[in-house]
Amino acid sequence: MKSRFKRLSLAIMLMLLVVPLAVHVSAQSADVPREDTVIFDIDDSAVPNPTNFNWMVPGTNRNQGAHQAMWEPLFILNYETGKIQPWLGESFDANDKLDVWTLKLRKDVMWSDGQPFGADDVVFTIDMLLNDKTSTLGGAADMQQWVSSVAKVDDATVTFNLKEPNPRFQLDYFSVRIWGGINILPKHIWEGQDPFTFTFYDQAKGWPIGTGPYKLTSAEPTRFVWDRDDNWWGAKAGFHALPEPKRLIWQITGSEENKAQLMSNHELDSVMNITLGAFEAIQARNPAVEAWHKELPYAWADPCPRQLSFNTTVAPWDNVNMRKAVAAIIDRNQIIEVAYEGTSEPSKTMFVQYGGMNPFIDAIVNAGMGLDPAGHPDEGKKMIEAEGYTLNGSGIYEKDGKALTADIIVNNSTAEYTRTTDVIVEQLRAAGIDATSRPLTGATMDDNLNNGNFELAYNWDSCGSVNEPWNSMNRFTSRFVVPVGQRSPGSNNYVRWNTDGTKKYSEIVDKIGTLPLGDASIPAMVAEAYKYLYDEVPFIPLVQASKLVPFDTTYWTGWPTAENNYNHPATWWNSTHQIILNLHKATK
Repeated sequence: MKSRFKRLSLAIMLMLLVVPLAVHVSAQSADVPREDTVIFDIDDSAVPNPTNFNWMVPGTNRNQGAHQAMWEPLFILNYETGKIQPWLGESFDANDKLDVWTLKLRKDVMWSDGQPFGADDVVFTIDMLLNDKTSTLGGAADMQQWVSSVAKVDDATVTFNLKEPNPRFQLDYFSVRIWGGINILPKHIWEGQDPFTFTFYDQAKGWPIGTGPYKLTSAEPTRFVWDRDDNWWGAKAGFHALPEPKRLIWQITGSEENKAQLMSNHELDSVMNITLGAFEAIQARNPAVEAWHKELPYAWADPCPRQLSFNTTVAPWDNVNMRKAVAAIIDRNQIIEVAYEGTSEPSKTMFVQYGGMNPFIDAIVNAGMGLDPAGHPDEGKKMIEAEGYTLNGSGIYEKDGKALTADIIVNNSTAEYTRTTDVIVEQLRAAGIDATSRPLTGATMDDNLNNGNFELAYNWDSCGSVNEPWNSMNRFTSRFVVPVGQRSPGSNNYVRWNTDGTKKYSEIVDKIGTLPLGDASIPAMVAEAYKYLYDEVPFIPLVQASKLVPFDTTYWTGWPTAENNYNHPATWWNSTHQIILNLHKATK
């Protein structure tokens, strides 16, 4: 299997050298030349509804430029400094009890249609989420869990009254801790609209709008064009000079081969993620391409570890012993070697292996619950046989005349995802499970996962914690359990883990959530709660995620790197505003 992927990398290299460009991304127009345009890649096959800009409706895209160029965040967590940086918000402070938070906004922010941005917009957006009786709008489940009420003090001040103390309220929901957060909506447009059906798009009215320095020019299933708004509030208020790029394009470019060809020919300035072999092939043709690190592994450590999740309501995966059998079979070392080409590392727990998470990871490992990176298929087979399965003539386990199958759904947008799932499928089949990989588009994957229409899933939905454990652990608490066919609130507990162990786990996690950050009792409580996850295996932590994110410096410099580390290099996050404002035209 390893040699097969080596041949794939070699094939990409040869293709770049000898095959004419198969896909062309047009970046020019009569008024915006290529050298004034930045072209970003989107990892997806197509945006299902390109003119839906209602970020609250599940499945709606935000990373086609909407929350990178148009919707600005209140604050941004800087991964490199560990500090929360102000943006639309100036400060967000809690009282001594940590149950009342006061948000101070910049007073000079304007929506792109010239209307002032302020406390009315914040209160309106939060109230809309609090009033969602289905708890399915983006951010609704989180706000309903914590917020009792929200109130305007003055045009630039808002108070949040919480149901109980929460020391991480700003960090978790308003600081771009992971990918994005709650984007504030303009009350003067949204008032009176149905938040479940309103698309926030009307070309004649100039919708959508945001407070960011770019406006939407065109939206197509595979291409989104944003042009600079020279009336941006940030420049007028002295917050930051106008960004240098006059045009931004987010383009769905398809296969890794196409991405590689486009970047080799200077037709992509940024690629969301690519394999090591493809990156090395690009650099062979385009030395202007750089990544987070100058040398191996080149990649940035993404905060969302990968995992294999079970639908714990579906037989035979409702049987914890069968889930444990799969966990024993999986060889993480082989996943790293084959799917990641050595550019990542096995997971020890469910958490991202950042320095700030070490106390919690260490507590779990020291309690004997760390994960063995090696596979133990013989142990897994014994567990399967103990449940009454026997091998048939084809080497597949059967019980009552029915083969033991494992249908694994996976997002088909990157080679990383499908490669990893292919490795897992081969490991399970070698151990007697008739496993299959079912690649799906991002929107279809999201729907199936969150509505419980799956058996197993390769995903990253324990993502959340980066410097404290509560956010990721809270995702699997019993408050989020809903029946199959009903959408999981906020993509939480989509595995439908609902046992006596879940309830005990949830009680401990709830206590952790009210403790101050850094409280000395938290690591031991994490280990106590984690035992229920470890014993019942609703999901299997696999490997740490690495993102090899190349940037072409032919037209633009100032990209984030380990040396120019003003923040991380994820161009699909709400914090991409920082990257865009740091770009400068390359000197010829």
